[in-house]
Amino acid sequence: MPHPRLPTDTDDGMLLIISGPSGVGKTTITRGVERSIPGSVFSVSCTTRPRTPADVEGVDYHFVSRDEFLAMQARGEFLESADVFGNLYGTPRPWVEEHLARGRLVILEIDVQGAIQVKRAIPDAFAVFILPPSEDVLLQRLRDRKREDERTIQRRFAEARREIELAHSSGAYDLFLINKDLHQAIEKAVEAVRIARSRRSRTLG
Repeated sequence: MPHPRLPTDTDDGMLLIISGPSGVGKTTITRGVERSIPGSVFSVSCTTRPRTPADVEGVDYHFVSRDEFLAMQARGEFLESADVFGNLYGTPRPWVEEHLARGRLVILEIDVQGAIQVKRAIPDAFAVFILPPSEDVLLQRLRDRKREDERTIQRRFAEARREIELAHSSGAYDLFLINKDLHQAIEKAVEAVRIARSRRSRTLG
């Protein structure tokens, strides 16, 4: 049975992927795009990671057991999935497909490996990778968060450099966006998404 249309439903559904290394501001940009485009929805991943007191079920993640996750994976219920330091993460396929069918802008904030998987499943997804102005700026941003010791920061910095390199070589991304000024980066991301949806509507029409 088709889902009833909502006031925010449109006819130009699109899947938006936003990726970027730790400390680059991707979550703030993702939320800025979500707020700026009416009817957009943010996909909440499933995870086996233990829930912390700060986590809100259904907002931060859908928390499931490892057995539940593996069963969902076996049924093909994830668009993409990954093992990150022993915890499993996955994007729920049925939820994404339902909202795309309603014409919504569905936003995924995932890593490069996940983006590669999603682009294989949905080739017309629009993928944006957020870059820092420079490696020095990224390292300073990681330090300015004051969350971790220097050894952990250096490990994250090395991971960020590898992720940026993989993003460039993967062919999965339609746009590389430098976050020099957060407000301008959000504006540029929103404009790029609107142009991509407009082109898609003309193609489909």
